[in-house]
Amino acid sequence: MDCGLYIITDEILAPGYSHIQIARESLSGGAKIIQLREKRRNGRELYAIAMEIRSLCSRYNARFIVNDRLDIALASQADGVHLGQDDLPLSAARRLASRPFIIGVSVGTVEEAVRAEREGADYLGVGPVYPTGTKPDAGPPVGPELIRIIRAAVTIPIVAIGGITLSNAGDVLAAGADGIAVISAVICSPDIAAASRKFADLMVR
Repeated sequence: MDCGLYIITDEILAPGYSHIQIARESLSGGAKIIQLREKRRNGRELYAIAMEIRSLCSRYNARFIVNDRLDIALASQADGVHLGQDDLPLSAARRLASRPFIIGVSVGTVEEAVRAEREGADYLGVGPVYPTGTKPDAGPPVGPELIRIIRAAVTIPIVAIGGITLSNAGDVLAAGADGIAVISAVICSPDIAAASRKFADLMVR
């Protein structure tokens, strides 16, 4: 799975921008993966948003991932779902969604990473790498060193997340991350497309 720049949508952090607008601007700036993260809307509303973003991702030849909601991911024909440690167990999700459907899993320890790979995860979301206010319950920062340790323990792609900026992204990639997930450093920017482009350019050097 090619990773590259992975953008997570959040309407609360980007007031005035919808999930769809965030996705459109991020894709035009070079994002390779868009994750729809929305916990407030009902299933009908979320499905409609997911359908729009799936169409956008298809246009840009990018992947579309839905956070938490396997039902919405399957109904909208998304490329995959991303699961946290407290979400539907990976083994159960894999029974409902066989490959090539993608299942990513958030991990914060080597043990969680190894277990996720063994149970069939396609990629790992490792973090928070640095302090972040985007997800208050994310736990203490793990630093690039954990990425380096997990990289040596698993073979599937690693997407680093949490407090990643243009100034520290190079360290994260050097530690072994295959992709970087960015939220506030892109979607809180006055120009989402331009901010995305800076990260995308950094990753192809």
